[in-house]
Amino acid sequence: MWQEVDIIVNSAATTKFDERYDVAMGINALGAMHVQKFARNCSKIEMFVHVSTGLIPEKPFHMGETLDGAKISYLDIDTEKRIVEERLRGLEAQNATELEIASAMRNLGTDRAKLHGWPNTYVFTKAIGEMLLEKLEENVKLIIVRPTIITSTYKEPFSGWTEGIRTLDSIFVAYGKGKLKFFVGDPNSTLDMIPGDMVVNSMLVAMVVHTNQPSHRLIYHIGSSLRNPLKYEDMRWLMYNYLTENPLLDTGGKPIKVEKGKILETMASFHRYIAIRYLPFVQMLKLVNMILCNHFRNLHANARRRIDYSIRLAELYKPYLFFHGTFDDTTTENLRTTIRGSEVFNFDPKCIQWDEYFMNTHFPGITKYALK
Repeated sequence: MWQEVDIIVNSAATTKFDERYDVAMGINALGAMHVQKFARNCSKIEMFVHVSTGLIPEKPFHMGETLDGAKISYLDIDTEKRIVEERLRGLEAQNATELEIASAMRNLGTDRAKLHGWPNTYVFTKAIGEMLLEKLEENVKLIIVRPTIITSTYKEPFSGWTEGIRTLDSIFVAYGKGKLKFFVGDPNSTLDMIPGDMVVNSMLVAMVVHTNQPSHRLIYHIGSSLRNPLKYEDMRWLMYNYLTENPLLDTGGKPIKVEKGKILETMASFHRYIAIRYLPFVQMLKLVNMILCNHFRNLHANARRRIDYSIRLAELYKPYLFFHGTFDDTTTENLRTTIRGSEVFNFDPKCIQWDEYFMNTHFPGITKYALK
């Protein structure tokens, strides 16, 4: 293969915001490094295309940089690897269960990300992956594609295709199954989304345009917040309207009725709402369960689990549900001009009618392909 490969596309990733640190580090960061090493051995290599994440400014990352430089002066990959290995050895020495190890590694990832200024393990390890690719661009043209929240396909290979439940789709599913009775976030914040086939089209066009050009790093931000923004409040109503007309089914096959849902516009109001609306009931169940010798154990556990799930979702998506910025995609717009007028490799978010797309394409795609 080293004598045959001329273009490499690396899109392998785990996209869970709170993934185990060892797993995210192994795939998002070290995985990029391993592919880089393979590329350096390819005698005919012309281009390396790396898919990163677009929820960050359109500028390159350099090894050692953090987003919180005032607190942490240097980010070192060897240090991060050592921390992971030492924590795993410590947990094994304590005979920790698999669940305990998984929980500890998830918490470690979140802690290390926030220490260096990133909001979650996913974007943190993706940034490290970009840093590890720096050495590659010395000899190979490096194209970094940074898509924002990727949704189901717009047209190709057919509309609505998606795989698994990821990012904001988990909110749709939780809401549709009756697990989520309210929403957290600023209703005027912008949700930056882009269909998956538009991401692929942008990559294909970038590869064609930059063939035989001088070697240097190119970053393309693929999103919609600048040219076709979608408000969080609009998304909330789209979910309600769709699930009212097309309810999900419970385990007994009965339609699940969704409520309009209260929107909590600050994290403080969210925690107050939980404390007033749900915690007293859970505490009462706990007391009754103790008095009646665990007769209501399952009911109490389920109620506690729902609260914990709601808090987890709110904390995971907090950086994005209160975000008011837009991401500049000037470089990507320049790329679009090379195929202006062509519908073959369309990746222009301006053509998307969000209400029609979500009601007729994306939400049906989730129920058909991800929840099958």
